[in-house]
Amino acid sequence: MFYQEKIWLGSSEEKKVFLYPQMANRHGMIAGATGTGKTVTLKVMAESFSSMGVPVFMADVKGDLAGLCRPGEEEGSARERAEQLGLFQEGFDFTSYPVTFWDIYGKKGLPLRTTISEMGPLLLSRILELNETQSDILTIIFKIADDEGLLLLDTKDLKSMIQYVADNNKEYALEYGNMAKQSLTAILRAVVALEAEGGEEFFGETALNITDWFSTSYEGKGSIQILDCQTLINNPTMYSTFMLWMMSELFEALPEAGDRDRPRMVFFFDEAHLLFDTASKSLLSKIEQVVKLIRSKGVGIYFITQNPKDIPEGIMGQLGCKVQHALRAYTPSEQKAAKAAAMSFRENPDFDTFEAITALGIGEALVSVLDEEGIPTVVQRCKILPPQSQMGALSEVIREDEIINHLLYPKYTQELDRESAYEILVKRVVKEQEEEAALKQQKEEEKAALKREKEREKEEKKRLEAEEKELEKQKLAKEREALKKQEAAKKAEEREEKAKERRRNTAIKRVASAATGTIGSEIGNQLGESVGGKFGKKLGGNVGASIGRGILSNLFRL
Repeated sequence: MFYQEKIWLGSSEEKKVFLYPQMANRHGMIAGATGTGKTVTLKVMAESFSSMGVPVFMADVKGDLAGLCRPGEEEGSARERAEQLGLFQEGFDFTSYPVTFWDIYGKKGLPLRTTISEMGPLLLSRILELNETQSDILTIIFKIADDEGLLLLDTKDLKSMIQYVADNNKEYALEYGNMAKQSLTAILRAVVALEAEGGEEFFGETALNITDWFSTSYEGKGSIQILDCQTLINNPTMYSTFMLWMMSELFEALPEAGDRDRPRMVFFFDEAHLLFDTASKSLLSKIEQVVKLIRSKGVGIYFITQNPKDIPEGIMGQLGCKVQHALRAYTPSEQKAAKAAAMSFRENPDFDTFEAITALGIGEALVSVLDEEGIPTVVQRCKILPPQSQMGALSEVIREDEIINHLLYPKYTQELDRESAYEILVKRVVKEQEEEAALKQQKEEEKAALKREKEREKEEKKRLEAEEKELEKQKLAKEREALKKQEAAKKAEEREEKAKERRRNTAIKRVASAATGTIGSEIGNQLGESVGGKFGKKLGGNVGASIGRGILSNLFRL
């Protein structure tokens, strides 16, 4: 309850216990076993910050914080506690607070999104549960995307970027170092698994603009941002990493504020042990850095957990406000934890802190804050005030009405898909494919042209060879024809010579025959006449002529 410019947390038998607004950004803790009243304390503090005009962010793990948007009931345990503590005489009344409901999955609130680039490789490696080598490779992938102007907005951007780097690993290895294919494949599988767990809804646009949380109602109350985590808490790694991202986002977005009379914003981190359970040394170092430095930005962080030992000592030492509800100490380890918790308070001589922690009732707590000088106060055992808003869950109808009628509903329910790494790389791949296809077509055309040229040359060669053969054939034919003509002429000449020879021989023969016949006839006549008289002369002349011609003929043959 905001009372006299202070946050009235509870009352002991002697006095009221206050949290001073100027010390509220020194962070704090609300601890205690299940069912001891941590949620009520959380609501009382959130209501008080809102009443002083300070925006609040809180994670609703069980669904029982939504009632902040409705006034508390006039009848019930809250009224009884208010009457018991005499609050109505101090101006206590049941009222509602300006609430904005958010949900990563977009079911019980406005979709709360961020981009892959804003999450960054360190936190994303934690979500993906990557080992050190894989985390280093993811950092290199982010560096390549940044160097080449490729926006990483959603999971499909990251997947396409991983695949692109894998496809061009050899080219990038020289400048960025070798990236094993097995590691790239493992990162890709982790991203696909993240999508199945809701990462597809969480990463994208419209991304959260943190300045939308720094608003007040017309009554001057700070807006309360409630993130529904009933589904998100089933993935503890994603839940804790998201909450760490929120703190980092606040740290980076806000300017230095110095010492203020009240916080600029208060951040409540429920189930805080999930943030530290599996955190690496580098991540713990980042958490401590954010917790230490964000105070100067005017932001207070309050961790809600069951046991103070869940919070590392380096961070525990930064917590100025401690609200410790009952711890159960039935076992030796539980007793040890309770003693450690008791020792973290500045001792009150009026009671034993350890015994008080184990004996606190529901709604009771040990409280120690920083006074106006920044000095831890002596621990006080007190009863926590009841909340002024509705206790318990909110009906789905009322929640839906609150969501739809909120001023930010049109802005954050509109899902954007700007040109980013996925679209650019798809275009690049399509262009490369087109260029490759064009080059392939060009090569095929050049190959076809070369083939046609070869065929033409072959045909030309065949034609030339045919012409040459034809010319050769014609030449041979002409040569043969000439030879034939020469042979024919020679033969004709020979025939002519023979004919001449024959004619000459015939003439000679005739002359010789005539001469021989005449001579033979004359000799025969003479012989016949001497032998046989007149008859013998005739016969002897004929025989003599024949013999004479035969002799001449044989002479010519020779």
